Amino acid sequence: MALDDEKLLDLVQQQTLKYFTDFAHPDSGMARERTNNIEQYGRDAVTTGGTGFGIMGIVAGASRGWLTREDARARIEKITDFLTDKAESFDGVFPHFLDGTTGETLDLMGPKDNGSDVVETSFLFMGLLTARQYFDGDAPEETRLRDKINKLWEGCDWTRHVKPGEDALRWHRGPGGEWDLNLPLKGWNEGLVTYLLAASSPTHAVSEAHYKKGWEGGTEYKNGKSYHGIELPLGPEKGGPLFLSQYSFLGIDPRGLTDGKTDFLQQNVNQTLINRAHCIDNPHGHKGYGENCWGLTASDDPKGYDAHSPTNDNGTISPTAALSAFPYTPKESMAALRHFFEDRGDKIWGEYGFADAFNDGEDWQARTCLSIDQGPIIAMIENHRSGLLWDLFMSCPEVKLGLEKLGIDSPHLAPGKAPAPAKPAPFKKPGLP
Repeated sequence: MALDDEKLLDLVQQQTLKYFTDFAHPDSGMARERTNNIEQYGRDAVTTGGTGFGIMGIVAGASRGWLTREDARARIEKITDFLTDKAESFDGVFPHFLDGTTGETLDLMGPKDNGSDVVETSFLFMGLLTARQYFDGDAPEETRLRDKINKLWEGCDWTRHVKPGEDALRWHRGPGGEWDLNLPLKGWNEGLVTYLLAASSPTHAVSEAHYKKGWEGGTEYKNGKSYHGIELPLGPEKGGPLFLSQYSFLGIDPRGLTDGKTDFLQQNVNQTLINRAHCIDNPHGHKGYGENCWGLTASDDPKGYDAHSPTNDNGTISPTAALSAFPYTPKESMAALRHFFEDRGDKIWGEYGFADAFNDGEDWQARTCLSIDQGPIIAMIENHRSGLLWDLFMSCPEVKLGLEKLGIDSPHLAPGKAPAPAKPAPFKKPGLP
């Protein structure tokens, strides 16, 4: 007998959560980068951003009773202790990858990626601040966890990634302050939460000008074109990979979010619909694509790893793309979920939920799961179901001040007017071809 929708969502969230509990690094509690033990990564490589996503999954799991509150708290405290006592950081900004046992920086993205990564750090703090708001009890254990998170949060110097004389934050910085990679963080991409938290810091905040001139000054910030009859306000040609509408929005609630020019919920809905419409139209004739089999984003593929999108489409479908879009396209995402689970489950469903990707044209299914793909599945399904993680993150006083500083309005800024937790704010869905 087929599971009803709610039981199927329970199963997917609960199974995927095992990536961040059963497969968490035994010494640090942090999220391992991936399940496969390949030479480049190894089983001790943990990731800061994936850990932030995993913390949000742990909070969701505790709220649904799949973990006890105490177990969830202890797991997150283990992570904070490692970050405080062992993990290498640079003025409080963490690297992309760490050794989960020693805490040393791992330069897995190249020899110059050996210092701080402000985007991955922002994903980590998005999770930590969400946990701080969830564990709000008077018990000494919860007070202690909040104090540890606050110490890490206040110790993070976001201004370290401001290059003198430049507007945009720089994505990376070397251990000695070098700007070797020198990649400006300009929108539209996954970095909205980076600017928000950098502006929200109670101790080392960046200015509004960095957001206005840097982030909004990106060549791919404004779009305004229509694809498949669907207008895209922001972002690269044809929308780019779907993680652009997902990573920052695990915590940032897009419902009613506006800077006076863009409705961010509509932006994310439209990007998702364009991505799906591309898969239905299937201009390259890839095997397997259709109205229930869609979703292009960064993931493993037959040749390695790539950021798949309508302009970079090699036939690889990534389940995380459609499943992490549940808040934006609930009906279409549920249809995709049923296809992935009921029609393909024997090939792509496993110990930690869905495998990372598949490509029918190459007769290939990933044998791996990745933290940055599994985490958004849990978190965004939860936001679709209850709005829990949105409500927690947006309740942070610092985040509210950061939004006001950047000129971004949200119902969460008005007492008593936060969005209804279970449903997105009303919007008009453009039609598909």
